[in-house]
Amino acid sequence: MDSGLIHIPYMRPERTSRQTFEWALENARQADQAGFTEFMVAEHATQKWECIPTPELVIAAAATQTERIKFAPMAHLLPHHHPADLAIQVGWLSQILEGRYFLGVGAGAYPQASYLHGITDLSTNPARVRESLEIMEKIWKREPFFYEGQFWNAGYPEEVNDGLGHDDHKLADYSPWGGKLDIAVTGLSVNSPSIRFAGERGFMPVSIYSGSSILKTHWETYEKAALAHGHTPDRSKYHVSQTVFVAETDKDAKKLAMQGGIGYAFERYLWPIWERFGMLEGYIKDVGAEPSDVDLEWICDNVWVVGSPETVIDKLNRLYEFTGGWGTLQVESHDYMDDPSPWFQSLRLIAQEVAPKIQLPFSSPASH
Repeated sequence: MDSGLIHIPYMRPERTSRQTFEWALENARQADQAGFTEFMVAEHATQKWECIPTPELVIAAAATQTERIKFAPMAHLLPHHHPADLAIQVGWLSQILEGRYFLGVGAGAYPQASYLHGITDLSTNPARVRESLEIMEKIWKREPFFYEGQFWNAGYPEEVNDGLGHDDHKLADYSPWGGKLDIAVTGLSVNSPSIRFAGERGFMPVSIYSGSSILKTHWETYEKAALAHGHTPDRSKYHVSQTVFVAETDKDAKKLAMQGGIGYAFERYLWPIWERFGMLEGYIKDVGAEPSDVDLEWICDNVWVVGSPETVIDKLNRLYEFTGGWGTLQVESHDYMDDPSPWFQSLRLIAQEVAPKIQLPFSSPASH
């Protein structure tokens, strides 16, 4: 199993933009040094706790301070961007990173962010995503066209040839590095439409973990859609995002998770949201519990993956056995700015002690 970091970043609301930016860069450096393979940066324009509106700024800066790790916006919310602008931006950034970039796309979940971008009917967002991608892919082909769509107009101009060999009117090439761009899509709900869309297009699925039974439906949904549209589903490209914290002992890990940035964010932000939208139901169903059983310690034991390396390996292997497994664990980042050492030690343990011992059923140590 590979290990990645998804930087939401769940910052304390009092953090400044500069602090948020610097914490993102430090996480990228530490993840790269620890052996993480990917660093995803979320895009949110209105949320105080999820406070990076332009992930490409973080990615560009972090790329100059790292050596191997790949980067992705996770995700660019396509309804909130003009597809021509985004196609050029994404293509150029992929060229700058020379193979260390892939694209995450999404529709957006927060009504406030859609409202900010002039969208009052969120039911149009799936159609906006499809139209946006259609335009972006046309632009990347660099062939003349003009498109008048339901939501946007865009085109690619014809290159002028003066017959004299001059370069004055040549068009810049901002198509993706290597001529192809890997694209990923996130999904959360049971039988997620986003995961189905990823399967239809042959994109990489990224599941936001919301219980083992729901997670199992994600791969089933993806596999069925992929096969129906002529794509070969590959579990090694499947990503799952989870809250994970590892320390030398179970006791230390639980304390550092509950009393650190993870517990702080869940108590004040994530837990109330999850309750409001029924997002704990999958976890409650998994263990046969009642909603009244839920407190922070229950969340630590049943929602997060917390413990010593041995305990976390056991938890993930059991989850692998039930769901069929995935290729990359995307660890959700949290705010440990005031005492970062335990957080970065956790990242090292995940990449170096846990991940190598989690393998897909069809893989072997020699082929992994």
